[in-house]
Amino acid sequence: MRRQLVLSTLRSAAKTLGILAAPVLALQCYVVAYRKDLADEWFALPEATRLLAVVLYYLGILIVTFVVVALLSYRESQAFAAPLNDLAVTAERLGRGETKLTPVESGIAEIDRVSDVLSRSAQQLAKSLAAERDFASDASHQLRTPLTALLMRLEEIADTDDAEVVKEEAGIAIAQVERLTAVVDELLMRSRRTTDPAQLEVSLDAVIAALQREWQPAFEQARRSIHVQGVRGLRVRATESALSQILSTLLENSLIHAKGTVEIEVRRSGPSVVVEVADQGQGVPAAIAQHIFERSVSGGSGSGTGVGLALARDLAESIGGRLDLIAARPATFALFVSEARER
Repeated sequence: MRRQLVLSTLRSAAKTLGILAAPVLALQCYVVAYRKDLADEWFALPEATRLLAVVLYYLGILIVTFVVVALLSYRESQAFAAPLNDLAVTAERLGRGETKLTPVESGIAEIDRVSDVLSRSAQQLAKSLAAERDFASDASHQLRTPLTALLMRLEEIADTDDAEVVKEEAGIAIAQVERLTAVVDELLMRSRRTTDPAQLEVSLDAVIAALQREWQPAFEQARRSIHVQGVRGLRVRATESALSQILSTLLENSLIHAKGTVEIEVRRSGPSVVVEVADQGQGVPAAIAQHIFERSVSGGSGSGTGVGLALARDLAESIGGRLDLIAARPATFALFVSEARER
């Protein structure tokens, strides 16, 4: 900017000199070439008159110079003030939380550099706000499922006088509280990005068995059941809470939107373990089948909040896996996760 100011000042001075010198030189050339008599008349005037004329001449030059310099300076200052004003407006918009900012292109390196920094800051702010909104939504959804399961167990305890049933349900409720604690811990790890899928390992049978115990009362109340088949004794690369949340989302969707028996089939596919979850409902409508994992998409076998399946897919990716809809009618979801083989 310093270089631009120096050049601007030099341009203003050069323009002023040109404006003032041009008519004077033109007059002198005219007098020398065509009107030598005017020079003789000038020197014939009294000295006092000539002195007054010279004073008035230079006074006029000073006035014209001041006016010209003022106009040129105003014009040059506008060339700097306009992008600075645009930059100030951009900074104010960023301060109000706006994230879609158009960079200022002034041709002045310093101003353009500041504008680029503000634009990048706006983009980072937008990403941070989106991440915070997604995290809050995901956390709400992840905590809701174990809390709902815990509430069902407490209701079972409240509705029975059988000490054995109370003891069994209390044990399951305690397990739900432990799972809830694990979900909170994993949410914290996710926010800090400290989870390394290569260092995780969990028994798939144990997770599925726990989910059967958790969801069986709700399915029995709806006169439905969960049937598990396929390969047993597998261990996979995942956290227990993430795997439970993914499969819980699929079971909850089936319970709410489908009917009949839910079939959970476990099989190997190369280095991966595939967990397929299918039901006997009407399936996913064709209009949303291609967008079923997008946030704010619901209907059919999708999550009622429009968050569940999107969150489930994010969780699958966080443990190095993948969640796909492999059949729309009936709805069949497949979770692909790496098998934890013995070293």
